[in-house]
Amino acid sequence: MIRALRGEVYTGFPPMKGGRPRTVTHMKISSIKAISPIDGRYAGKVEELRNIFSEYGLIRYRVLVEVRWLQRLADEAQIGELAPLTSVMKDILNNIIDDFSIDDAERVKKIEATTNHDVKAVEYFIREKLGDGPETQALKDFLHFGCTSEDINNLSYALMLRAARTEVLIPKMRDFRSKLKNLAAENAKLPMLSPTHGQTASPTTLGKEIANVIARLDRAQKQFTGCEILGKFNGAVGNFNAQSIAYPDAEWPGIAKRFIESLGLTENAYTTQIEPHDWTAEYAHALMRYNTILIDFSRDIWGYISLGYFKQRVARNEVGSSTMPHKVNPIDFENAEGNLGMANALLAHFAEKLPISRWQRDLTDSTVQRNLGVAVAHILIALQSLAKGTEKLEVNAAAINADVANAWEVLGEAVQTVMRRYGIPEPYEKLKALTRGQAVSKEILREFIKTLDIPDAEVKRLLELTPESYTGLAERLARDI
Repeated sequence: MIRALRGEVYTGFPPMKGGRPRTVTHMKISSIKAISPIDGRYAGKVEELRNIFSEYGLIRYRVLVEVRWLQRLADEAQIGELAPLTSVMKDILNNIIDDFSIDDAERVKKIEATTNHDVKAVEYFIREKLGDGPETQALKDFLHFGCTSEDINNLSYALMLRAARTEVLIPKMRDFRSKLKNLAAENAKLPMLSPTHGQTASPTTLGKEIANVIARLDRAQKQFTGCEILGKFNGAVGNFNAQSIAYPDAEWPGIAKRFIESLGLTENAYTTQIEPHDWTAEYAHALMRYNTILIDFSRDIWGYISLGYFKQRVARNEVGSSTMPHKVNPIDFENAEGNLGMANALLAHFAEKLPISRWQRDLTDSTVQRNLGVAVAHILIALQSLAKGTEKLEVNAAAINADVANAWEVLGEAVQTVMRRYGIPEPYEKLKALTRGQAVSKEILREFIKTLDIPDAEVKRLLELTPESYTGLAERLARDI
């Protein structure tokens, strides 16, 4: 049971009975009739988001904010008309949050059908839950005290996006990273060509190519994790108008700041009626950058599978093609690329639209914010597809080695660089004449090396060099990641 007493930080909802989250079943229809594939084809892959981003989840977070604000007011000595809560009343209020159920959410929706206002329906629901008792009347009068709807909503969405980050996305990102790390370590020494502009270029190792992706993802994940999640709680137009007229001696900025921080959020003290959503844009842009790296990775792996560098393990009864039985399509990487593209399209809209509002506010932000979970769901589906696809990869070392072994022209870079060291004129031009636009064999290259006026030890070292051994520090870099 979570208790929000003075000085405590709210970190999330407690596990439901039996330690498992309640499953949201608000609309009891077959998933095969769902309009969105998120709630249809991919419904089983996004279960952990339902308690966060569903209508049920939004209502639950609104209830949490309203109750926690009431508790905060009761803790403030400056609010003399609201007595400190008894232990019984603390339990009652905490239980409204801890035991919040689907039936409770349905009750809020029923009230909303009368009020035609979703946040006011939450206030009336809590009033019902408090019932009639010696302590409850004063508490009811202080429900939603000094608040505008956006005070409740902006904190609710902030908590939703924080929960999505800490409870769902970061764990999945870390899990995928560990799979890439294993792939990089296992293939740190395996030499492969690294085409630049689609042309044969200096060799690398397969492990180093994977390490490059890990390094990019690490940086993007760090930026995403570091995005501040802000909240505002300063009334109808951001000036504590109502609060300060009721209690002119109370330090309302300090009260609001303590409340926001008790929820584990960072205060935004300067706002209009709405929190301006700049942090949400930063959150969306950080995710877009992470997703873009994954799209690049998906396409590269797709290409390596096409070259035969990777095979894919398949279940015995799986079908790769409806007409060509030999095929094993790279569907996991294609699925990931498609879902990441959908996510980025939504995230781009969030980042461009949400920070723009007509004067103090308009309701276009409310409409758009209801789709935040859709973008996160597409990312979650993509991460699962990538994890599954990566686990199915089998390295075809023979195919990779065959390409490297026949690419003696790549040693032209090595030879001309040693020539530069020893002052041989026009080294690049000499190797260009030898290698460009024509087949270069081991014999041709070695005969050229024997003519060089360089120390014998250097001649010997270049003669021993092979395309497979010309990988620089790739193995070390792959292991160091």
